Amino acid sequence: MINKSVIMDEAAIRRALTRIAHEIIERNKGVEDCIIVGIKTRGIYLAQRLVERIELIENVKVPVGELDITFYRDDLQHKSEDAVLQGSQLPEQITGKTVILVDDVLYTGRTVRAALDALIDSGRPRMIQLAVLVDRGHRELPIRPDFVGKNVPTARTEIVDVQLAEVDMMDIVSIRQLL
Repeated sequence: MINKSVIMDEAAIRRALTRIAHEIIERNKGVEDCIIVGIKTRGIYLAQRLVERIELIENVKVPVGELDITFYRDDLQHKSEDAVLQGSQLPEQITGKTVILVDDVLYTGRTVRAALDALIDSGRPRMIQLAVLVDRGHRELPIRPDFVGKNVPTARTEIVDVQLAEVDMMDIVSIRQLL
C-alpha cells in the first residue's frame, strides 16, 4: 500500500465533528432522549468526542455507549449465541430513544447493517440516525448517513485510513492506494 493523500488533518476532523454535533442538536431539536453509540473501534472515540462537543454547546451530557458488531457481521462463518452481546456497553435502555450511531468510514453499508441488527436486539429505539466521519461511497446496501463529516469519492482499489489519537497517537484521515 502506498500513501496517496491526506484528506483531513487534526483541525479538519475537529471542525467536522463540531459541525456534526451542531447538526445533531438541530435535527433533534436538542438532545433530550438521545443516546450516542459508537461502533467499535474508532466509532467509539468519535462518539465520545461528539458527546463532549454537545455538552459544550447544550450544557447537557448525552449518554454514550459502545457497540461491538463482531458477531452480527454477515461474513462470520460460525455465530455463538453466548458471545453476541459481548463487548457492547449501552448506557441505558434504548427503547423509545433516538440512537445516533457513529462510525469512522461508511463504505458498503454492511458494518452499519450489522450495527442495526445489534441495536434492535438490545431494544426498540424510536429512531436511529447515522453519523460518519467519512462517506466514501460504493454502497452495497440501501444505507445513507444522516450526518457526514466529509464525502470522499474513492475507487474500490483505495482504502480510507482513519487514525485517531486515542488509538493511533494522531488525528489524520488519508487515502491509500492498494498495490
